[in-house]
Amino acid sequence: MLRRALTTLIALLALTAVGCSALPPHVALPDVLLGEPSFFPTLEAYAGSPIVAGNKVELLLNGNAIFPSLIADIRSAQRTITYAQYYYEDGPVAREVAEALAERCRAGVGASVLLDAFGSLAIPTEYLDLLRISGCHVAWFRPLKQYVFGRYHKRNHRRILVIDGLIGHTGGAGVSAKWMGDGRTADHWRDTDVRVEGPVVEYMQAAFAENWLEATGMVLGGEAYFPRPIPPRGQMHAQVARSSPANGSAAMYTTFLLALSGARSSVLVTNPYFVLDDTMREALLNTVRRGVRVVVLVPGTIDHNLVRQASRAQFGTLLKAGVQIYEYTPALLHAKTMVIDEVWATVGSTNLDNLSFAFNDEMNLIVYDRAFARELARVFASDVAQSKQITLSDWKDRGFKARFLEVLAFPIRDVL
Repeated sequence: MLRRALTTLIALLALTAVGCSALPPHVALPDVLLGEPSFFPTLEAYAGSPIVAGNKVELLLNGNAIFPSLIADIRSAQRTITYAQYYYEDGPVAREVAEALAERCRAGVGASVLLDAFGSLAIPTEYLDLLRISGCHVAWFRPLKQYVFGRYHKRNHRRILVIDGLIGHTGGAGVSAKWMGDGRTADHWRDTDVRVEGPVVEYMQAAFAENWLEATGMVLGGEAYFPRPIPPRGQMHAQVARSSPANGSAAMYTTFLLALSGARSSVLVTNPYFVLDDTMREALLNTVRRGVRVVVLVPGTIDHNLVRQASRAQFGTLLKAGVQIYEYTPALLHAKTMVIDEVWATVGSTNLDNLSFAFNDEMNLIVYDRAFARELARVFASDVAQSKQITLSDWKDRGFKARFLEVLAFPIRDVL
């Protein structure tokens, strides 16, 4: 995809000017396994947010489920809507989302819409005009002309919708025709979002408020945004993990490292941009060495082939260690999920690459619930059934073009 290629180019230009953003060193990880009493406080400490009870979390698979749920919740808003989106371009569902937001604004609902200035570059002016004329407050995150140097390449990759401070949505989906459909058809991307009710929504709202404050200078607060109390809506424990490297937070990176180091039996990873740095790769290899089953699902085709080849360059080491790797074939895989020991599960915006960990603002919802984790594991198994397993012999037999692209990708791996 052109936008992904431009992102890499922007990052390279910015690195030339200001140097590479470095992740904090992780010399050693604690020997704390998932389920031990100290595991959860450790994750709370490094994620910077508590694990809270009383939540209901619903999986939304692909556009067929994601957009009807999102639009219905927008139309139900009575007081406030906060909506952050990285990617927004023209298309039938894009118009429907804009019209739903505009209708609520005309009805007197306060709507704050935050669009990333790079990811949403292609949004039609018509939609922006509709929102503003209807009374919605639309803002750009890090406008490109203001951030030519310094933070030009540091984007808000989070997807957040919060309705009345009570209902939340997050995940990996953007707003575009390519996210419509069932995720099993070419040109209709495979993605996973979640719909959330319960006390953890407060921390989703906090993530939005953080970005809104930077973009506008406005502080969101009060009952309309942070109602008290937020009543329990289910039995699930959940946590919001968010990172903002430009503001000094690498919480997502440390959270993933801790989760991998705590695995006892299985790790199921779905991610479209799987370009691990040395520390993350070693954490994954150490997980396998402990006898944990590790299965990784990545796209068979991708919107940026250089990223795919940078990812595949690492396959040999992982395959030799015993990691199972599958490539999803029906459509472009864009979901970002992980399930550990069928107890710990996460859905969000974070890719497993340096672009996400060291440059972008990201957010994931982590759910500590066996039923939810098993449901996400079943989704993983269903996706694997639509995929091709990559064996070590397959990887060794890759052609000259693939090897050449791997060489090209190596010097810029840390900004992919």
